[in-house]
Amino acid sequence: MINVLIVDDSAFMRKVLSDLLSSDPSIKVVGTARNGADALDKVPKLKPDVITLDVEMPIMDGLQTLKVIVDQYAIPVIMVSSVTKAGTTQTIEAMQSGAIDFISKPSGSISLDIHKVQDELIQKVKVASKVKIPKEFKELPPTSPKPLVAKYLLDDKKKGESIRKKIITIGTSTGGPKALVEVISKLPKDLNAPVVVVQHMPKGFTKSLAERLNKLSELNVKEAVHGEIIHDGWVYVAPGGSHLKIEQQKEELIVSLDDDTPPTRGHRPSVDEMYFSLSKLKEVEKIAVIMTGMGTDGTNGLLSLKNDSRTIAIAESEASCIVYGMPRSAIATRQVDDIVPVKEIASRIVHHLK
Repeated sequence: MINVLIVDDSAFMRKVLSDLLSSDPSIKVVGTARNGADALDKVPKLKPDVITLDVEMPIMDGLQTLKVIVDQYAIPVIMVSSVTKAGTTQTIEAMQSGAIDFISKPSGSISLDIHKVQDELIQKVKVASKVKIPKEFKELPPTSPKPLVAKYLLDDKKKGESIRKKIITIGTSTGGPKALVEVISKLPKDLNAPVVVVQHMPKGFTKSLAERLNKLSELNVKEAVHGEIIHDGWVYVAPGGSHLKIEQQKEELIVSLDDDTPPTRGHRPSVDEMYFSLSKLKEVEKIAVIMTGMGTDGTNGLLSLKNDSRTIAIAESEASCIVYGMPRSAIATRQVDDIVPVKEIASRIVHHLK
């Protein structure tokens, strides 16, 4: 049985979430709490396997509560958030502070239609119950990058000293916001390549993710916009609900956002879709990074990149992954060049840029 503690300031939400989770025979709701202080009093008594934690609460909010749980207990936490400016901002901060995943309330703090996310909630609780939180996951990332210098690779197939275009791509899912801070905060501000990121998230959260990463990095980080030219030293995060594809027009690389193509394996944005688009750009060097996440997104796209273009592939090792799904699937193709813990990914990226 997976023992769950539900924390929410709404009695209605506590009851409905309890009913939704209890509908699965492998899950038992061992208790509920009305705020963070109440939850921290009950955690040592109830010893839950997973905690669902409301973001916006009086007395002691979700973020404050999470930081205590992360500091004192190795219990996976799933944030339950409303899609408000405050809610999305705090959710992203929580994900980067140690929360495993989050559930978005469909219609505000008190969502009468919360049953719409029942399957997602149950699935995420089951995944969280199997997570072994790495020791390094509790550590706060540095707020400034290492003093590394990146350079373009020279194109030895062309005459003279002409420079090839390069692009860095990162795909991740569960546990990704924390891993992204670890990687992007360590990349140098004079990075001679653009970075494009696909993080599995719904609409409303990716902008807050980009803003949070921007504060923690010396690179410029923003949510990608359709039709914009991508520049070296910038990080572009795929908006939730849109596939991010890269096209080439003359000498420029352009963002193309696709809202029409259905989700790939349940995801939009999809890492595969980003990689498929990049595999068409024969004259662009790629560094493809696949980090923590459930499922196999990115594997087929990586095979396409490796078959059709010059690509260096980096996968996060099992030792630091929150969920070793996406990296394991990529590694199984035998097309991955480097397998390293998350703390070493930035340095490997820079190494391959030299």
